[in-house]
Order: sequence, then structure tokens, then C-alpha cells
Amino acid sequence: MTMRVYNTLTKRKEEFIPLEKPLVKMYVCGPTVYDHAHLGHGRTYVAFDLIRRYLEHKNYIVRFVMNFTDIDDKIIDRSKREGIPIEDLTNRYIRSFLEDMEKLKVKGADVYPKVSEHIEDIIHFIDLLIKKGYAYVSRGGVYFHVRKFKDYGKLSNVKLEEKKIHRVRDPDKRDPADFALWKFAKPGEPSWDSPWGRGRPAWHIECSTMAIKYLGECFDIHGGGSDLIFPHHENEIAQSEAYTGKSPWVKYWIHTGFVTVDEEKMSKSLGNYITLKEILRRYDPEVVRLFLLQRHYRSPLEYSEEKLRDTMNTLERLYNTLENIDAILRDGEIKYKLNREDREVHNTITDLWAKFYSAMDDDFNTPEALKCAFEISSCINTYITGSNRPNRSTLLLARDFFMTFGEIFGIFRRYYEGAGEDERFKHLVDILVHIRNKLRRERNYPLADEIREELKKIGIQLEDTPKGTIWKRMM
Repeated sequence: MTMRVYNTLTKRKEEFIPLEKPLVKMYVCGPTVYDHAHLGHGRTYVAFDLIRRYLEHKNYIVRFVMNFTDIDDKIIDRSKREGIPIEDLTNRYIRSFLEDMEKLKVKGADVYPKVSEHIEDIIHFIDLLIKKGYAYVSRGGVYFHVRKFKDYGKLSNVKLEEKKIHRVRDPDKRDPADFALWKFAKPGEPSWDSPWGRGRPAWHIECSTMAIKYLGECFDIHGGGSDLIFPHHENEIAQSEAYTGKSPWVKYWIHTGFVTVDEEKMSKSLGNYITLKEILRRYDPEVVRLFLLQRHYRSPLEYSEEKLRDTMNTLERLYNTLENIDAILRDGEIKYKLNREDREVHNTITDLWAKFYSAMDDDFNTPEALKCAFEISSCINTYITGSNRPNRSTLLLARDFFMTFGEIFGIFRRYYEGAGEDERFKHLVDILVHIRNKLRRERNYPLADEIREELKKIGIQLEDTPKGTIWKRMM
């Protein structure tokens, strides 16, 4: 099946064909670093991490760029309030953000450009827009002349004649729709020299400049939250295509839905947000990550404690399935030849794995992909408990699926990270289980029970079955 993605620019699903296959160039708008990231931010970056992981699983080479906006009105205001230098403030929240992403297993970007380190690039970009007639210098700064760009509104469907940009006309602008590229310096604000006067870059120009610098004049994917479609991404398109003379600047525009609380968007302005720091103190990062992936990335995601607890139970069931498979492969009685029951289970897993890929190829449909994982989990657990001697290749097939699923979804880290280092630990547990079984045969039940309880303290659960004792890790 060909892979299809929903393109905000064309308002339809399209076959995914990168410009320079197998290379995929991908830019995601990063945070404005004046505070800790909240769950809504987490949703966006986990979603794009999943997209990146799946592309890499499909053997694409992803060049991933995500910026840090470290020059902004909110940053300046907070710096003044706290009485600390802007650089100290932004570095604090960059560190905070990266710590959160590491806990959530969001893979690091290839480049994390900061606005403050690209002032010369931004000045060059604006200068060319002025020379091409798309920008002009006014009393307040440099502005982009929106009506000069004929395709304005093609991403958001905003029509200038219908859009009341401002009720009061700004005397610095030729047209109310025009937007700032460079803001002239004000007392107490950071500023840099430019051909038009001392000042600082405005918001939209920053992303265009850094994206083009690190990914070239045209690239494959530009992503962000759906709140960025207008004006940010619309303005990025206008200034970037005016600058390069090439269209489309970006082939696929991908946007994530909001996290909502009582059906309202989670945001700092509404005060209804929860920081990633807070939620990661209360829940395992894998629980939070799986919660953020349970809805399709374009759909709203309603936050509630009940849903997080449900996700915790779901993840525990999936871990238990892996533990069951490993326990039988390690300690149980297995057979090597396939009988009819084995083949049926084998075929069911193969079919569901194919459906999993079909779901992911259909605009990264995580809810449908998760259904396949749950069905395989149910199927293999029923097989293990009902079969006299499970078949080794069937168990390994199920395990391979869950390893693939875990790698794409960014969970099951204790299985696919450092698996080789775990062998000595497993061997030690096997020895303790053997000693305990010997003690039970000798009717030394108090010492046998003590071994069971001590193993439980380090997360190892023993199960005495008619086929022998098996052990599992507890979540």
C-alpha cells in the first residue's frame, strides 16, 4: 500500500513522495522558550516524533529541524518581570523542554537553531524581500506587503477582503493585513544593527529563514499545531515563496489537533493547562506518550485523569503480553512444528500486522494501529493459556510485532534499549527460581516464600504453573 498523508495546503490526503527520496526534509516549529512546556506542546512533538519514527522505519532518511524562538515579546516581558537576562531565561526553558522531550522519548532534532544565532541570515532574507518589492520600511519597522503576494491565503483559505485584520488602521502599514518582518528598537529590549535601523526580527520571518538555511529552498514536511495555520504558517509561505520565487515552498503541511479540557483548547492564556513537568511526576512517561497517541494526530484530544489511568492499565496489559511471551520462550514447554491451531494464530498475527501497516500508511492512523496491537495481544494471550505447548515461531512472530510496534510508538523501552545488558540479570533470576523450586521440593516453604517476596520487591513476579515456574517483570 502506498503511504498517504493529509496535506493542509490541498485539504486532502496525498501519496507521500519526497522530493529527494529516500531523504525526507522535515521542519517543525519549536517552542517559544519563556515557560515550561505543557501537555498541548507535548502532544504536537510526540505526534511528529511518531511520524519521524515511522518514516525511518520505512527506510527514509529524515533530516529533522526544530527551532527555538528565543526572541519574542513574551520572553522580553518575563525577563523584565524576573529581573534576569534574556539569555539566562531562555537557556533555562530550553533545558526544561529538552528534559521533558528526553523523558517522553522524543528523538532529538538534527539541528536546533535559535533565532538569536541567525540575525545576519534574517537581515539578508528581509533585504532581498525589500529589493524584490515585497517588503517596505516604515516608521515602526520593516513590513511584508501582503497584497503583493497573489497566493496569500492558500493554506488557511483566509480572504483578505473578508478578514478584518485590525479595527483601527495602523499608520505604519500600507495595508492592515501587512505583517512585521523587523521591529525597530525600543528602550530596554534586545536589538541588533541592520541596514534600516537598530531592531529585532519579528516572529514569522524567523522560521522561514532557519528552515531555508538548513533544509534548502524547497522541502518535504512543515509541521506544527493547528493554531499556527493562520497567521504564522500562512505568512511563512508568503515571505518564503516571495524570497525563493519557487512554489510550493513546502510539499506537505501537517498540523496537529489541540489538547482540550472540558472541550476547550488547553492554553496558557486560558490558564487551563498542565505542564509536562507536573504530569511526568505523576505518570510514567510511556503512559503519557501512549495517551497522546491514542487519538489521531489531527483530532482534538480530551485530557482527563480518568483517561490517563485507563492508558496506564492499557500499557500494563501490553507489557504483560510481552512478559507472557518471554516467560514461555524462556521457561515454558514449546514445540517447533506448526499444527493447525498454530498456523491459525500465526496467520491471524500476520494479517493484523499488515492491517497495522495499512493504518499507519493511511495518514498515521494511530487509533486503528493500536486496535491491531490490542487484537494481537488478546490473540496471543488466549493462545498461550489455551495451548498445551505453544509454537516457538508463532511466539517469536508476536514478539517481533511488539518490538516493531514499540519502536514506532516509542514504548517498551526496557525491551529494545539495552537488551544485551539484561542477559546477566535474567540468568541470575533463573538461578534464584531454580533454588526456590528446590526449596519447595524440600518443603522449606518459609525460605521459598522469602525468595518470592524479595524478587517481587525488585519487580519480578513468579507464577507457579502445572508446567513449572515462570517469571515476569511487573510494570
